[in-house]
Amino acid sequence: MAADLDLVRTLSLRENGLATVSTVRADGTVHSSGVNAGVYEDPVTKAPGVAFVAMGGVKKLDLFRRAGHATVTFRRGWEWAAVQGNTHLIGPDDPDPAFDPTGLPRLLREVFIAATGTHDDWDEYDRVMAAERRVAVFVTATRISGNR
Repeated sequence: MAADLDLVRTLSLRENGLATVSTVRADGTVHSSGVNAGVYEDPVTKAPGVAFVAMGGVKKLDLFRRAGHATVTFRRGWEWAAVQGNTHLIGPDDPDPAFDPTGLPRLLREVFIAATGTHDDWDEYDRVMAAERRVAVFVTATRISGNR
């Protein structure tokens, strides 16, 4: 069976959304970090893929802006699936003219929930996300690979 977004969703849910995101630095080396991600459709392009919330000002955002693509890999035991594709950022430092910025708090919540996140106080969550200039990062599922 070929890897697909159903497998990605299954692995994400089994591992509490824990994934590794990788992109390329200007010198060609790979930058990787851990994120909590989940299957989520890009709200602007409607492209299927995965998404996660990143803190504003972190290095990986600069790399996504420059490289324009990433790979997000989910694994559980020996089973794995990777989503490769273009990145699309929506946040206070990455406005999209096709996205109403007043919808950002709700979008960040939805992406967080898709990545298995929960919170006891959503007003506090919204406050922290705004203070940290959090960004919704979308990776279009241009290619999905895995070991099944």
